Amino acid sequence: MVAKIKSGKSLIGALNYNENKVKKGKAELIVATGYPKDTADLSFYDKLLRLTDLAERNERTKTNTVHISLNFANGENLPDDKLQSITSDYMQGIGFGDQPCLVYRHLDAGHPHVHIVTTNIKKDGYRISLHYLGQNESEKARKSVEIKYGLIKAEDQPKQKPDLKADISPAEYGKAETKRVITNILSFMLRAYKFTSVTELNAVLQQYHIQADRGSKDSRMYAHEGLVYWLLDKQGNKMSVPIKASTIYGKPTLKTLEEKFRLNQQLRKPFKAELIKLIDQALAKPQTKRSFQRELKAKGIQVILRQNEEGRIYGVTFIDQQNKAVFNGSDLGKAYSANLLSAKFLPETQTKVVKAQQTENDAVHPSTSDNDELLGILFAAEREDLAALNKFKKKKRKGLNL
Repeated sequence: MVAKIKSGKSLIGALNYNENKVKKGKAELIVATGYPKDTADLSFYDKLLRLTDLAERNERTKTNTVHISLNFANGENLPDDKLQSITSDYMQGIGFGDQPCLVYRHLDAGHPHVHIVTTNIKKDGYRISLHYLGQNESEKARKSVEIKYGLIKAEDQPKQKPDLKADISPAEYGKAETKRVITNILSFMLRAYKFTSVTELNAVLQQYHIQADRGSKDSRMYAHEGLVYWLLDKQGNKMSVPIKASTIYGKPTLKTLEEKFRLNQQLRKPFKAELIKLIDQALAKPQTKRSFQRELKAKGIQVILRQNEEGRIYGVTFIDQQNKAVFNGSDLGKAYSANLLSAKFLPETQTKVVKAQQTENDAVHPSTSDNDELLGILFAAEREDLAALNKFKKKKRKGLNL
C-alpha cells in the first residue's frame, strides 16, 4: 500500500474534486465517519459544513485541509467493508481517529485506491500537526495496516518490465495502471533520446504527460537526491500519486540518469551545428514566439518555451525529433539562451504592423512585373490606334502599287 498525504487551504476544493468524480461515475462515497446522517442521506453541504465547522474554530490556522490517497497493488481484491476497516485503522494510526472524514473509492485507475477528505482542526480548536506526518506516523501506520490485512507491501510490489511492443502515446490517467504507463514511456524515452539534464528529459516527457520531479530545493527528497515520476493531465497538473524511481524497472534514479547524461553529452554533439543553422535561418527574418515555433516545427524541431505567469521566457529547450537530440538554448551558445532569444521576438501586434507596411510599400512601389502590367493598361487605347494607323498605311501603299 502506498499512502500520499496532501495538505491545503481549501476544504471545498478537496470535496469538489471527489464529488465531481462521483457525478461522472468515476468514484463513490463508501463511508462518512463522524457524520450524524447515513452516507446516502448526506447532501453536498452536509459534507462540507461538518468539516468547515471545525476549521472555523481555529481561524489562525490557514492550512486546514487534509487530502489523503491510499493506493493498493493492482489485482488486490478489496471490497468496500475491508477498505472501510483499512482506512479506519490508518486514520487512527496517524492521529486522525477522532476526526470526521469522507472516504471515496475511485474507479478511474488501473489499481484500487481511495481518497480521504478531512481537516486537521479538532473540536477543541487545536490543530493536529502535519509536520513530518507523511514520513513518520503515516509510514508506521502503513506498515501496520499492510501486516494486519495481508496487503502487498509497498517495498515488495514487483517492478514491471516495459512492454516494448506497447503503443507509445501520451499517458492518460485512469486508462491503465499508472506505474505500467510510466514504465513503458520512460523506457522508450531513455533509449531513444539524447538529453543531458532532468530539465531536458522533462521537455520530452511532458509531451507524453509525464514529469520527473526532484522536489523543491529545500525538501528532504532533493537533499537526498531522490526522484519521483508523476502523471500529468493535459494542462500539466500532477495526477495520481508519485512513483518512486527506485521502484520502476531499470531504476531510472537520479544516479542512473546522471550516468546517461554524461554519455549523451557525446552522442548529441554531431547534431549541434545543423540545429544552430536551422535556428539561424528562422531568426533571419522577424519572428514572434509562435511563428518561430511553427517554422522550426515544420523542419522537425520542437521548441519548448518555459514562461512565467507574466509571459516572460526564462528557459528554452530544442528537441530535434529526427535525430532525437535535446539541447537547452544556452548549450547551443549564449545567443540562444532564453534572455537573448526572447529579446529578438516581436509582439504579435507588431508583426501585423510589419505586414501592413509591406503591403503599403508594395502599393506605392510596385514590382517591375506590376509596372509592366500597369503601363499595358494605361497605353492600351494608344496601341490600338497605332495598330489601326499602320494597317491603313499598308492599304494605301498597296493601292499606289508602292
